[in-house]
Amino acid sequence: MKKLFYTGMLATALLTMQACNSGSKDAKENADSLNMSKDTTANAGATGGIAVEESDAKFATEAAVGGMAEVSLGKLALEKSTNASVKEFATMMVNDHGKANEELMSIAAAKNITLPADVDEEHKKKADDLSKKSGRDFDKDYVDAMVDGHKKTLKLMQDEAKDGKDAELKAFAAKTAPIVQAHLDMINKIKDGMK
Repeated sequence: MKKLFYTGMLATALLTMQACNSGSKDAKENADSLNMSKDTTANAGATGGIAVEESDAKFATEAAVGGMAEVSLGKLALEKSTNASVKEFATMMVNDHGKANEELMSIAAAKNITLPADVDEEHKKKADDLSKKSGRDFDKDYVDAMVDGHKKTLKLMQDEAKDGKDAELKAFAAKTAPIVQAHLDMINKIKDGMK
């Protein structure tokens, strides 16, 4: 009993120290760090462990950040865009990525994976830059960000679908990849139409 008590105290102290020392980290890095501390191969007794390999947990945190960014930037586009096609695309981002985010959160909760509570610094900067723009400048930069983001997300999903170790996360990635491909095709058409 004493051993269990001390192990619990040690885990609490480590997580507290980690939280205090992570001021310079962004939300994704914090989630990745928490998942590493819960790694079942290291100290499962103290942390409860995660039910997936580290690479799958990193996929989940990266996918969560990307999904949250798509929803956030989509909402911004709905406020600021003057282009009907961009607004239609932004609505699809909020809906499709919102659903994917909920599904990913459910999988992560079942597997004790900590997901970031917010987007990372890169996406915060992009949102801040976009929020300062308006009209065609906003539309052009938003569309460029969506093309780049969807290329990265498509590769992330395809890699996990092919190489992931966890069956549920692999299935999630395999199911999500064609949706991301459809988004990429649509945003590329919008970009071509803006030239």
